[in-house]
Amino acid sequence: MGNRDTLRIRQPGQVTTIRLSCVNAPKRAQSPWGQQSTSRLKQLLPAGTAVQVRTVTRDRYGRTVAELYVGKQSINWQMVKEGQAVVYRQYLSGCSATKDQYLQAEAQAKKQRLGFWSQKSPVMPWDYRRGKRSSRFSLDLIK
Repeated sequence: MGNRDTLRIRQPGQVTTIRLSCVNAPKRAQSPWGQQSTSRLKQLLPAGTAVQVRTVTRDRYGRTVAELYVGKQSINWQMVKEGQAVVYRQYLSGCSATKDQYLQAEAQAKKQRLGFWSQKSPVMPWDYRRGKRSSRFSLDLIK
């Protein structure tokens, strides 16, 4: 298991890297939310768990972007419901059939201040990543 929203699954004869569709988890450096999200994903998907994969697309890194299910339970949705990931609105079209469920789960998690939403001023993972990237770029220019 890599990031909080990326993991590897073993299929007969191959290992596939999966990026969870329609959600974005806090980055590792967004302490402690990133670590909590990683721990929860590991709890939901312990090694050896049988999963169903609903592929949405492939991303520019060659990863399979998918919704993962254990039985009838969407792991992507569960992470949002528990405040361990946020809805990635930019890519929500990949989950068009369950879009409203994702948005409702996020609204509830936010209202209950669960996980990521328990902070006073949460920085969205995509904004955090962009901010980190631009500050590194600025430092490089100054040197």
